[in-house]
Amino acid sequence: MAVTKTQPLEMVEAGYRAGLRLFGENRIHEAEEKFRGFHEDCELHMIGHLQRNKARVAATLVACVQSIDKVETARALDARLGGLGRRMAIFLELNTSGEATKSGFPRREELLDAVPEIAALGSLDIRGLMTIAPFTQDEGEIRRSFRTLASLFGELRASHPELPLTELSMGMSGDFEIAIEEGATLVRVGTALFGQRAAP
Repeated sequence: MAVTKTQPLEMVEAGYRAGLRLFGENRIHEAEEKFRGFHEDCELHMIGHLQRNKARVAATLVACVQSIDKVETARALDARLGGLGRRMAIFLELNTSGEATKSGFPRREELLDAVPEIAALGSLDIRGLMTIAPFTQDEGEIRRSFRTLASLFGELRASHPELPLTELSMGMSGDFEIAIEEGATLVRVGTALFGQRAAP
């Protein structure tokens, strides 16, 4: 996935011309400015924290929200999608680093407890799990983060075989190789593709 947050539309268009078709954005309003009316053969994912009051825009703009970390957010998104007669794939985000600045369900038990309620919503398909590794040079800590999510992924697939769980979204420009080694099916790469981000 090409992460285009803070990148200008010209850079996104250059990525498209180079063959990129899967994009990720962190902020819903920035995503709307760049991707509303963009090429129809592209797929856009919301990878940043989604506030409930932004569910209306997300429901009409993105193909997937990778950052669901509250039942209430899932309910708000489901209600908007239901009104549109649309279904959407979602990922559940787990905060595997324990860092207060990161989003995600704070504990695996809370994520597990939320699954039945979210799975019962009529317009959402739980397609995967997502995490962001700690910002560190300690490879052991990074691997621990990814292994925590991969373990939970395996547990969920075993306990909820009815769910269409296929994706493990973990790894960014600085650690995607480790993420792939630990089982990632989707990596979110921005800086390695586009260079350093512009100031937000």
